Amino acid sequence: MNDLHAAFAAPAREALPRLTPAERRLVEAELREMASRGPGTGRILDGLREVAARVPERLYADSAEVLLRMHEIAGSGNLQSNLSSLALVRACFAHGLVDDGGPGADGAGESPAELVVGRGHIAPAFYAEHYVRGTLPFAPLATLHQGGLTGVVHRDLGFRTTMRYSLGVGVAQAVSLAWELARGGSDRKVVCLAGDGELHEGAAFEALRFAHDAGLTNLLLVVDANGKGIEPLAKPLNTGYLAAYLGTLAEVDGCDDGAVETALGELLARPGPAALVCRTRKGDHSFKPAGAAPPAPGRPVSFASTAGRMLGAHRERTGSELAVFTPDMAARFGLGGHVPYTNTGLAETLTVGMTLSLPDHVTKVVATDAMYYMDSLSMLTEATTSVRNLLVLAGRSWGAWGGAHNATNLLGLLLHTRVYEPVTAAEFQACLDRLARDPATAHVVSMIDAAFEPPARDCSADIDGGVWLTPPGDGPEAADATVVTFGYAGVLVEAANRDVGLPHLHCAALTPRLDPATLDVLTRSRRILSVEYNGAGSGFGERLRARHLLPVEVHAVRRDIATRVHRNQLPLHGMSPGPLRERLARLLENREGSGHAPAYA
Repeated sequence: MNDLHAAFAAPAREALPRLTPAERRLVEAELREMASRGPGTGRILDGLREVAARVPERLYADSAEVLLRMHEIAGSGNLQSNLSSLALVRACFAHGLVDDGGPGADGAGESPAELVVGRGHIAPAFYAEHYVRGTLPFAPLATLHQGGLTGVVHRDLGFRTTMRYSLGVGVAQAVSLAWELARGGSDRKVVCLAGDGELHEGAAFEALRFAHDAGLTNLLLVVDANGKGIEPLAKPLNTGYLAAYLGTLAEVDGCDDGAVETALGELLARPGPAALVCRTRKGDHSFKPAGAAPPAPGRPVSFASTAGRMLGAHRERTGSELAVFTPDMAARFGLGGHVPYTNTGLAETLTVGMTLSLPDHVTKVVATDAMYYMDSLSMLTEATTSVRNLLVLAGRSWGAWGGAHNATNLLGLLLHTRVYEPVTAAEFQACLDRLARDPATAHVVSMIDAAFEPPARDCSADIDGGVWLTPPGDGPEAADATVVTFGYAGVLVEAANRDVGLPHLHCAALTPRLDPATLDVLTRSRRILSVEYNGAGSGFGERLRARHLLPVEVHAVRRDIATRVHRNQLPLHGMSPGPLRERLARLLENREGSGHAPAYA
């Protein structure tokens, strides 16, 4: 069942001030149509097609222009990645590989091949092409990254697979499908759209090797070769190994719509496996609206982006030798100009593997996305049991998807691992100092990819303990109710607690070691609220409850993967100042059964 109005109305209306008058009129007409049709029982994409058919006005005829408007309205995204692959996307539509509601999508005919979009971030290019072809309304386009339309491929929106967390997995999905079709006696082809940066991943190499060794003849790999991931690739795509594994290799100007369409058609008609390399161009990775003002002087920047400066300060202060490796994440951590680093080019397993044989005294820094390391758990297990002085920087802003949540549920379960989420430069330095004192334990540091003012006090004096941002008063009733926070949640609660005044304990360690005086205050508390932006499942509050038998209630991220920008993540999880303030105030309310707090409230 789908309810288009419920899914798209709120984010579309929120976007209205950013739309042109014509766009506003069209979106309002489409929302009225969504409201009139009510909830449906089919796919979301089918419902959107019906709306597009009933409100047929098209404002734009060029999908490149549509892509630009989508990113301008969202104010973020990776426009250049989508433009780089746009000719490939158009060719897929031209050859009937895309479910557009026509023959091959509704049973009237069959598409010539199965399409797997491994380059998962180019979903907006498909949406834009759907729009200009009349099979998608404009309203969902205005909700990109805002809680309506996901920016990555998803089954609900016409793609065969859903992108969960990592690049590179699309090649494995395509090989899996090709193998299953061949095993069943079918010669139906599988077309996989990939990027040259994506092919750096170990999973892609392994998948192509398997396809060759299994003798698969039905795989067609189409590569957007633009010479860039987030940073420029060290060398152009090596086509030799693609030719060795897939036999036939064709190269074409990927910016020429006609050339790409012709080459794709020829390889679809030709028997046997093949690779089509489309030479394209890509600009800067992150979208910046034209004429956007530079950040105001003194304005907070993303905490994750200060990591390079903090690492440089640590090296200067201590004389430590650093070896920094990152899978194309140097910009996220602000490494350039502060510390030397090696870009392994989206090869997450190799990023960790590069630390395995370095001398013990070297501080090994793996600066990665808080999702990417899920690709390299086996190597991380090896590293946490054999590497000394290992620091993993996990950078992400999502509440449920990344940061300490994954560090808790994945890395925190590995041997010899401690997890932290610092929110000040002093806490970050304290994590590095602790690593120097305990080099046999891998230190995983969740780096929040959000801008904020740091709290006035922090845990730098005892990174494994806690600090009262709002101290408890004197007397036995002073801490009747308390709030305890982990990492970034401390920043959010500090702002919300100014008018409430609850005793507020901030911790930077996921598993804090609290001193007797702090535990005494918590033990005397009738109600304790744990607020954790990163990590509900098996996370901070549950550990406090289990370890110290405290009446902890957990206020945390509930939903698993929600693709929303940071400013929309906070209200989604009740972490913005208003809802947090209300939640803190409710903690003071008397209620029957005090002392028997629910785990989640």
